[in-house]
Amino acid sequence: MIARTCGLEPEVYSVDEFIAPRAALLTFGDLVDFKEWAVTGRVETFGDIAHWFGSYAKEGVQNGTPFTGRGMKTMQFIRTPDGWRITAAAWDDERPGLTMATP
Repeated sequence: MIARTCGLEPEVYSVDEFIAPRAALLTFGDLVDFKEWAVTGRVETFGDIAHWFGSYAKEGVQNGTPFTGRGMKTMQFIRTPDGWRITAAAWDDERPGLTMATP
């Protein structure tokens, strides 16, 4: 399960539904120089399950306009014979009325 909130009606995606519009943005050049990285976070693990909760930042150029942003993500994982795999992810971006404290 992949879910986006960002102050709107929550939108839940399958893996394919999540990938398709992002692949189109990158394939046709509407989104360039995109970067996203973890800023802070914590991982909790018990046996073969794990959870990460933390902040992230992003930047890029979409349709010729540079942008930056920050937000929070939560991700859940399970350990499989092939290694750790994501089982769920959700995020919310900063916006007017919802900001993160500056570190």
